[in-house]
Amino acid sequence: MHRITVIGGGFAGLTAAITAAEAGAQVTVHEAHHTLGGRARTADGPYRTNEGPHALYNGGPHWSWLRQRGLIGPLAPIPPLEGARLRLRHRGALRRTPPLAMLRLLRRGAGRAPVDTDFLTWATAVAGEEGARAAAHYSAVALFHHDPGSLSAAFVQERLRRATKLPPEAHYPRGGWGGLIDRMAARAWDLGVRMETLSRVDTLPTDTPVIVATSLDAARRLLGDPALTWPSGRTVLVDLAVRTRRGDAFIVSDLDAPGWLERFTAQDRTLAPAGEQLIQGQIPISPHASKADGVARAEQLLDAGFAGWRERVTWRRTAVANGRTGAVDLPGTSWRDRPAVDRGDGVYLAGDQVASPGVLSEVSFNSALTAASLALGRPAPLDLERA
Repeated sequence: MHRITVIGGGFAGLTAAITAAEAGAQVTVHEAHHTLGGRARTADGPYRTNEGPHALYNGGPHWSWLRQRGLIGPLAPIPPLEGARLRLRHRGALRRTPPLAMLRLLRRGAGRAPVDTDFLTWATAVAGEEGARAAAHYSAVALFHHDPGSLSAAFVQERLRRATKLPPEAHYPRGGWGGLIDRMAARAWDLGVRMETLSRVDTLPTDTPVIVATSLDAARRLLGDPALTWPSGRTVLVDLAVRTRRGDAFIVSDLDAPGWLERFTAQDRTLAPAGEQLIQGQIPISPHASKADGVARAEQLLDAGFAGWRERVTWRRTAVANGRTGAVDLPGTSWRDRPAVDRGDGVYLAGDQVASPGVLSEVSFNSALTAASLALGRPAPLDLERA
């Protein structure tokens, strides 16, 4: 019987643990925090916030995997976008529809964007500079990067199309992502997985295959491998509760600069006390910008979409996520160029900056499934090229 050690009890770690345990392995999960979940934790208390806005896309293989095991659970219904007040800030004013030039980039005739050209250059040739910049800024909802136009055109195009697809691919587990994590932990427990919290690992075990399902920074320190690096984003996270008022926007997307606000209680009233609304947002900032710069931009979006919000605030929290928002691919690179899952000597990586395809949490899932299969000595159950 295989024995496998998983370091990290977030979405990737639990996926790997469940996959290995279903194959008959004895699995131990070590989580340094006192609770499981990693960045997918949902806060306790009256305001059920995640670490930044979270959505579960249904276009990847993880959706089928979770559904087959009954792990998705109840979903909060997405309100109709028109009735829910989707607003786009363009040229300093709110509008209901994107500029026509931006829509040209969403048509099939736009073609497949190249890997080795930056998005702004490619998109400008297709739709003009104004449409290219608006599309790049809109795509920041799935990028968390201050300059999406500078990234690989193929990388940004995939995320832009996924984020604008109708009907929407994004879904929201009712009560926050914590419920999803709880169901995954219960599944792992039923399979006999041993889960140790407050268990920080400083030295890799040598008697079992090891799946390192931590952030890339933590994996680099643990493995002592300076090559474990990859670009990521830097973004200001804003959580805000306000007293309910008719006319508040559901989503405010900034097309003048990267930025996104979302009223999560529009689809899930359980996330805040009665009479209050929970707004979560992310404002990408450059490596040299301050937190205050991002907060100021968030407040500009709040002024545009949530009239009188300052007088209605009941709770507020801000933070900076640096290198914790997934991989971004520069021109000339793709997911295949990121740090490999197989590190040799029975060590495997899983996480959102590893060499696996997908959008947002899909990268963690795909890499975790691959890592578990390799640790078991089995062929990968997932065709990454098609995933």
